[in-house]
Amino acid sequence: MRYAFLIMGAYDPERDDVRFQEAGGISRMIGVPDLESAERIAADLADDGYAAIELCGAFGGEGARRIIEATGHRIAVGYVTHFCEDDELFAKVFGR
Repeated sequence: MRYAFLIMGAYDPERDDVRFQEAGGISRMIGVPDLESAERIAADLADDGYAAIELCGAFGGEGARRIIEATGHRIAVGYVTHFCEDDELFAKVFGR
């Protein structure tokens, strides 16, 4: 299976792309600077036969929906979330 995890931040996808080979597939972690770049990369991943994309929590629900649209609903897309009782801890860590 081909799988990718997209993380959003001060990244350059040309430089910040790590690949892990596994029996029968590949897993990648790709850093993207913004949602627009992520949409382009996600569409390319779908075209290249990737089965799934997981998104970091910075994408949120609306960002995940945009990635789903960018892939044409052809592959599985999910995004990381956390329990609301940990909101305070996440605000300390991520400054929100």
